[in-house]
Amino acid sequence: MLKSRIFALVAVLIVAVAAMGVSAQDDGTIVDVAAGNEDFSTLVSLVEAAGLVDALADAEASLTVFAPTNDAFAELPDFVVEYLASDVDLLTQVLLYHVIDGAVMSGDITESMSVASLDMGNELDVEVTDMGITVDGANVVIADVAASNGVIHAIDTVILPPIQL
Repeated sequence: MLKSRIFALVAVLIVAVAAMGVSAQDDGTIVDVAAGNEDFSTLVSLVEAAGLVDALADAEASLTVFAPTNDAFAELPDFVVEYLASDVDLLTQVLLYHVIDGAVMSGDITESMSVASLDMGNELDVEVTDMGITVDGANVVIADVAASNGVIHAIDTVILPPIQL
C-alpha cells in the first residue's frame, strides 16, 4: 500500500515537473508576455499603434525590452501620450529606444555600460547601483521577465531618445 502511494506521488511529481518545463519553454514572445500583463497595457496598445507587433513577436529575434509600466506612462502629461500615438514615426522612435539587440539578463549588466538601442543606434546608459539597475535614469522595477525571444525589464519611467523635431 505504501509503495503504491509513493509510486503515485512520484508519478504526480514527474508530470508536474514536465508540465513546468513545457510552460517555461513556452513563455510566449515578448508581445505575448507583455499583453498577458495588465501593467503593460498602455505599452502594448502603443506597440500596436506603431505597427511593431511583428518585430517584437519575431521568434527568431533575441531582444531586451526596457518596458515602461502603465504607471510610467501615467506620469507623462496626457497630451504627450496622445501626441505620440498620433505620430507613428515619432512613436516608433520612442518605442525602439526602449529595445536593444540580444537578451540581456540583469546579472549580465556590469557596473556601467552604454548599449545601442534599436532606435537608430542611440545609446542607452545602463548602470548598476546600490539601489538597483537604472536605464537612462529609469529604475528597473521588475527584472528578467523571460520570453521565448528575449527578456523584459519593467521600468518606472518612459525614457526618451534625443529627438529632433
